[in-house]
Amino acid sequence: MEEKIKYKILVTGGAGFIGSNLVDKLIEIGHTVVVVDNLSTGNADFLSPLALFYQQDIRDYKVLDMIFESHKFDYVFHLAAQISVPDSVKNPNKDAEINIMGTLNLLELCLKYGVKKLIFSSTGGAIYGDNAPIPTSEEYCPHPMSPYAISKLASEHYIRFFSDQYSLNYSILRYSNVYGPKQTPKGEAGVVAIFTEKMLNNEETYIYGDGEQVRDFIHVYDVVEANILSLQKGDKEVINISTNSKTTINELFNIMKKETEYNKFPIYKPQRAGDINVSLLSNDKAKIVLGWYPKLKLQEGVKNTIDWYRTSI
Repeated sequence: MEEKIKYKILVTGGAGFIGSNLVDKLIEIGHTVVVVDNLSTGNADFLSPLALFYQQDIRDYKVLDMIFESHKFDYVFHLAAQISVPDSVKNPNKDAEINIMGTLNLLELCLKYGVKKLIFSSTGGAIYGDNAPIPTSEEYCPHPMSPYAISKLASEHYIRFFSDQYSLNYSILRYSNVYGPKQTPKGEAGVVAIFTEKMLNNEETYIYGDGEQVRDFIHVYDVVEANILSLQKGDKEVINISTNSKTTINELFNIMKKETEYNKFPIYKPQRAGDINVSLLSNDKAKIVLGWYPKLKLQEGVKNTIDWYRTSI
């Protein structure tokens, strides 16, 4: 049996929710992994002890340069970002500094040190806007409605520029609403993590808007698998990573209420600025280009997430 090639891989944001799950899988299959994370929202406790960790900021070009020079990475997974839509609305300058300038630093260093490929974590849940056809394919021109989504789209454009100008290889993965183990209700707050904490602690649970907003919830293990496949597939492609399955926030609430045996009703609050009403992404391209498809149904994934939270937090 042919031995699989092992690579030296950088994961930015590798102490975060998605990043730490990705690091675990990369190490499990035998790659050498270096993590750069400033721990602004990440958690060092989530990091594998087998990963080499630098607590650094992607905006610091000089430090990043030294890290690239020391390790000569084959591949870079870029997940480090300011990811809060409400925070981006409050402070668009900071959002752009992290998401755009940080990405440019990495692009320049990928070129300088001959990285084989950059795999970029983008957003499908925010980037397409409210008037997109449902389900939304990658062919639809995005209409971002928040500074966060704008900075992610700008980063995509810079990646394509570096590819066209300098032949840098890449895959851009646009995630729908990711949930799962290691997503905490603080910092990287996702609704599944927030509901989990509130329900298990029997606290009041808030829904912003009428709860009929449609989301496309995808489990982090499926997202990790898409990233792993992108090492060898999906070159110079933008790919939605999603379930192509509708769930309203009210439906999610009821699924989680049953799983946690929660006995309160939600409290409805005004919808937040920058939030979109409907997000449902086509995953046809991911199936064709990556040979990927989502494996975890929402009910199973929610149970997995709640079980993790009960034993780990």
